[in-house]
Amino acid sequence: MPPNRCASPSLFSAEAAGTDKRSWRKRIYHFHSMVRDGLPFVLIPLGCAFLATAFGYWWLALPLILLAAFMAFFFRDPQRTVPGEANIVVAPADGRVTRVGPIVPAQPDSPNVVSIFLSPFDVHINRAPIAGEIIDVTHTRGRFLMATRAEASLVNEQNALTIRGERITVVCRQIAGILARRIVCWKRAGDHVSLGERFGLIKFSSRTDVVLPPEVELTVSVGERVRGGVSIIGRLRA
Repeated sequence: MPPNRCASPSLFSAEAAGTDKRSWRKRIYHFHSMVRDGLPFVLIPLGCAFLATAFGYWWLALPLILLAAFMAFFFRDPQRTVPGEANIVVAPADGRVTRVGPIVPAQPDSPNVVSIFLSPFDVHINRAPIAGEIIDVTHTRGRFLMATRAEASLVNEQNALTIRGERITVVCRQIAGILARRIVCWKRAGDHVSLGERFGLIKFSSRTDVVLPPEVELTVSVGERVRGGVSIIGRLRA
């Protein structure tokens, strides 16, 4: 199976290929991109920096330019090559794994959850852990506790996507944190996603949980760092 490169609603991305079939070479340029949702966070500080410089307040322009640069870095949307293996589950986000295990430890057939904490320095794009159809999207208002706290998955504002694949159904939760105040989801119920396809983002520090059925063998442990759409976090048992 060839590598899967997923498209996204991004800005500043370009791809060019040679059109001459007789040419001995074909050039494709891939540029790191930035999601459109981050554009105001970059342009507003830059505009303020321009005005500050125009009025002679150059010392004020410098931190504004640095802020704009950080925002461009934060909202980056790098290209990812999805693994070509079958029967796998990939990480839905970049970050550090903070929880791995059954939701109800006392139940032998309890679903398992993998929690990933995203710091402000991680890529905040969320990606589909499996390929399938999105059968439900539910947004729940709530609090903004620190995303690493266990109760955050219960009381924090969140968006839950239920994805039904060929063999399993998983739930992916975008959970707001103490800094994150807006969850963005580009998909709706009825949409189909491929493995590792972008489906949304959470602005600033946050957490992403994926709930997996017991027939998935988990392959990550607490403390590991994962990359969305690339790191394999589980495999379906035969």
